[in-house]
Amino acid sequence: MNAAQISRDVLLEPADNNRLANLCGQFDEHLRQIERRLEVEIASRGNRFRITGKPGAAEIGGNVLLSLFAMTDKERLDPERVHMLLQETFMDDTQMQATAVANDDIVTIQTPRKLIRPRGVNQTDFLRNIRDHDLAIAIGPAGTGKTYLAVASAIDALENEQVKRIVLVRPAVEAGERLGFLPGDLSQKVDPYLRPMYDALYDMVGAERVTQLIERNIIEIAPLAFMRGRSLNESFVILDEAQNTSIEQMKMFLTRIGFGSCAVVTGDVTQIDLPAGQMSGLKNAADVLRNVKGIAFTYFNSRDVVRHELVQRIVEAYEEDDRPN
Repeated sequence: MNAAQISRDVLLEPADNNRLANLCGQFDEHLRQIERRLEVEIASRGNRFRITGKPGAAEIGGNVLLSLFAMTDKERLDPERVHMLLQETFMDDTQMQATAVANDDIVTIQTPRKLIRPRGVNQTDFLRNIRDHDLAIAIGPAGTGKTYLAVASAIDALENEQVKRIVLVRPAVEAGERLGFLPGDLSQKVDPYLRPMYDALYDMVGAERVTQLIERNIIEIAPLAFMRGRSLNESFVILDEAQNTSIEQMKMFLTRIGFGSCAVVTGDVTQIDLPAGQMSGLKNAADVLRNVKGIAFTYFNSRDVVRHELVQRIVEAYEEDDRPN
């Protein structure tokens, strides 16, 4: 064995073949996923597992197997669930301490179809900011759960009668805000741009009920260009992909907030599709509004990515490339 490596033995009990199969995944895909992420080797015989790798990685691998096996008693594991647990495991010591301190105030949301739990400190802070402020702004890379958590919070507010409707807004930059040439009604024209929010709604509420809520105008679909002149009262308003707003559009949107309403703005300032030389309204707002009372900012980074592990590595590579030499 390499002198720099150790082996950790883990015994999983009870020795239940169904739970062990659930843990390992089809063709041991879950074990291979752990091996790739931690750079370890996992050997198994029955309910006995040996994890070989660098000392820290082998210890983490053993803990991950124990945690996943505990989950098999109540749920069917899949690669996404394995990835999520690995992602949580990789929080640094500062995050772990902050999570422990804040444990009494962990925000969870029970939607009609599933319980939403924040992953890590930044997601927890984002949910708290939404709960405690009239305007919450989240900035960070793709895959960090910004839109998903915003939609979950909107559903929670609607279910608890804190608001009377949900308004979903997104700039249609790819169409130059000129949607008239597209077929269908307004909702159908904007559908491609709001798909991430639709996906979250379907996941938490179900497609049939979402359709009913849209038909009753309880969930409203609105391209950003159609927001001018409106005042939104008793509404939960989400502006997604806000990095693609101009300064004027961002100011216009933020001044639409009416009585009894709250707003969430999300965006990734590393993926701006505006014409070259045009300042992003989100970047401008982060500077202009940073000290305004009643507004809370959450900044996500590559460590918060909860999608496929490759997405995290891609985000980290771009972050490294953007750093000054």
